[in-house]
Amino acid sequence: MDNQKIITVTSPLLPGLEEFNEVLKEIWASKWITNNGRFHKLLEKELAAYLRVPYISLFTNGTLPLIIALQALRISGEVITTPYSFVATTHSLWWNGIKPVFVDIDPTTGNIDPNKIEAAITPKTTAIMPVHVYGKPCDIQHIQEIADKYGLKVIYDAAHAFGVETNGTSILNAGDMSTLSFHATKVYNTIEGGALVVHDEVTKKRIDYLKNFGFAGETEIVAPGINSKIDEMRAAYGLLNLKQVDVAIEARHQVAIRYRNALRNVSGISFFDDMPGVKHNYSYFPIFINADEYGIARDELYFKMREQNVMGRRYFYPLISTFTTYRGLPSAAPENLPEAHKMADSVICLPMHHALSEKDVERVLNCIIN
Repeated sequence: MDNQKIITVTSPLLPGLEEFNEVLKEIWASKWITNNGRFHKLLEKELAAYLRVPYISLFTNGTLPLIIALQALRISGEVITTPYSFVATTHSLWWNGIKPVFVDIDPTTGNIDPNKIEAAITPKTTAIMPVHVYGKPCDIQHIQEIADKYGLKVIYDAAHAFGVETNGTSILNAGDMSTLSFHATKVYNTIEGGALVVHDEVTKKRIDYLKNFGFAGETEIVAPGINSKIDEMRAAYGLLNLKQVDVAIEARHQVAIRYRNALRNVSGISFFDDMPGVKHNYSYFPIFINADEYGIARDELYFKMREQNVMGRRYFYPLISTFTTYRGLPSAAPENLPEAHKMADSVICLPMHHALSEKDVERVLNCIIN
């Protein structure tokens, strides 16, 4: 009977309903439900402290911070990025009239390969948009060296990298800006939501103008902004989730340990280990299938798992560069991106969240090992 239970690839971290109801009563009493209310201000302050970053601006989702970051930094022309990500990364460029230029990934991390970036730079290149894939830090030092050499901005899509640190320093401090997603599927969520991390108060104020129609006062518009504010209900929800996110991350860590111990010697199955000096958040657990060694192809295993109500995800597949909007770009040619194609064609993200039981993990592993 237990095998009939669907094991989802993720599960939202939810605050206690009674505790949330108490906060909602306060919001209802105040009648202040959006427009930079008390809970909004408090969540920005608490998140900045928790993530050890100077300034955070909250958004209603994780895509709009990318779009606004490009606007705030006045990025144009071409931006070098990765095809191995969620489509929002590249869509944000397209919505700003910027041409994405894809470069291949490092097969040991899944992140953009810094050694491929310089060859893709042209006189039209203005920025680099790397992604901390699965929350694994990019080679931020190498990328910054290239950016400094050519006078480029760096915007990190850190949607997966909530709380990730390298040698005690938040990776969200890298580059010119970093963006976060607080979607329900993430380690930390505000149902829908996101944030933009910046380094100084002046930039924070400009971002806040841009996300609120450009208003700098009741009658003054200083920029052609849009509306991407988060409301008080989700801000309050986020404050409650912040209290329990460390426990959730540790639960994920324990699942990752069980997966690694069970799969380490399975022929044809590989995965990422923790990186030295990195505080991980265990947002995903991707495995990679070598069909010749494992005995069956990735898709065959994927559908076998689904038949047993184990919902893995082929994430990221297909590559962004193969979608209709982008596949005509010269940089999207498959021969330009062999490692990205190989990873996309072999990956399955296993169920990974704080609510997985030992029996759940056992069922997942039985699908793969048996």
